[in-house]
Amino acid sequence: MILVTVGTEQYPFNRLMHWIEVLLQSEMIQEEVVVQYGNSTVLPAGAKVYQFLKEEKFQDLINEARIVIAHCGEGTLLLLDSLDKPYILVSRSQEFKEHVDDHQVELGLALSQINVPVAWCPGDLVRFIDAPRQVSVADVSQTNATALCNSLQSRFGQTLN
Repeated sequence: MILVTVGTEQYPFNRLMHWIEVLLQSEMIQEEVVVQYGNSTVLPAGAKVYQFLKEEKFQDLINEARIVIAHCGEGTLLLLDSLDKPYILVSRSQEFKEHVDDHQVELGLALSQINVPVAWCPGDLVRFIDAPRQVSVADVSQTNATALCNSLQSRFGQTLN
């Protein structure tokens, strides 16, 4: 089973919902998909959907899932990184009215530089679903951590500790 979660943001993440629907309809995904859709207004046909999940149910679904597809929220990243489960992140974008700014895009760019799986298009999801890989942010080498900090510093113009 694949778990897709978009968190509790007040903004819809319809772009990801469309991606999942296309992958289901084209049979690129051939297993059960459970979607926590939050405030999205598009629901992928063929998926089992929940607007929000109580923590216990959410934990049960994560434990049952083969992989997790999630928005690139800091809280979600910390939760997923603490688990022994392959995950891929999808950044919400201000351009598509999925968030108030592009901090998830910036985080996704920085994380992808240290080999954390981030999907920028449906094809990235297909490749990950076919060959999921588990990467822990906590296991990133000091060299990669330094590169991540330098990248974020250059983007945001501030000193990061």
